[in-house]
Amino acid sequence: GNIYWADHGFNLIEVARLNGSFRYVVISQGLDQPRSIAVHPEKGYLFWTEWGQSPCIGRAHLDGSEKVVLVSLGIAWPNGISIDYEENKLYWCDARTDKIERIDLESGGSREIVLSGSNVDMFSVAVFGAYIYWSDR
Repeated sequence: GNIYWADHGFNLIEVARLNGSFRYVVISQGLDQPRSIAVHPEKGYLFWTEWGQSPCIGRAHLDGSEKVVLVSLGIAWPNGISIDYEENKLYWCDARTDKIERIDLESGGSREIVLSGSNVDMFSVAVFGAYIYWSDR
């Protein structure tokens, strides 16, 4: 198995084996403060959120190829990101807009607001079955 992580200090996404061996950079170009990542091993996708000058949610193959931006409008501080494997949806929470939203993880379409609060400062989100879990500060 592999483990992926985002390094917003160096604007990198890296991968290594679970024991720390075979570490390498998956994406190093065009990232601006990546915050959170989610991996879909069956489909071979890597998703991430960025906080930089142009906040967005991106997708690439597990080797970093074929990068695309799925969401770039209406987001500010996208924090946590989670995959609903049964429904093929991608969820994220935004600490500035105080929302949890979702999209179709293949097309990036069918964007929906799942939860909208006020002064919640959402930090992470997880989806399991019919439930959505989140944390705030």
